Amino acid sequence: MGAAVRRIVTGHDLEGRSIVQEDGAPARVVTLGGDGGTTFHEIWNTRATPAPIDRASGEPPEPGLSLLPPAGGTRIRVLDIPPDDGRVAALPRETVRGLFEAIGAGHALAEDPPHPLMHRTETIDYGIVLEGELVLILDEGETVVRAGDIIVQRGTSHAWANRSDKDARIAFVLIDGRFEEGLGN
Repeated sequence: MGAAVRRIVTGHDLEGRSIVQEDGAPARVVTLGGDGGTTFHEIWNTRATPAPIDRASGEPPEPGLSLLPPAGGTRIRVLDIPPDDGRVAALPRETVRGLFEAIGAGHALAEDPPHPLMHRTETIDYGIVLEGELVLILDEGETVVRAGDIIVQRGTSHAWANRSDKDARIAFVLIDGRFEEGLGN
């Protein structure tokens, strides 16, 4: 993939002046599915809205990797998605379910999906394609997205596929949401 992901976190000194609190790689980077899988660069999460702003606390701690943002909170992450090589399509359904359960989202998987990784979360997701090209797969159709494109994903069933021959990088901001009555799973 491209350049390393750099996370710069600001804070306040004892006099309330703005400072750089952290500068470096994100504390959590996880490749889901082993070699050739999608790499999650977990940048930050918040646990409430409005989010508390203090002098110098760090990111709220989390065990492991979670697909969803915290209840009432947000999450920002960067995903590196390698080109599809046929392995995803060949994964047994139980394996896919196990991967989603490992990130707390087994319930999000679609039944009888057009793509093995099709899922739906009760979130608003802002996706910004940083590098490469991806295909956004929906229940009804697909669309190609490229560097610079921004996707507003509103709790819809979806999957991502990299059908190009180059890695793709996409940033996501996930916001906890609530389905309107009749739209829930």
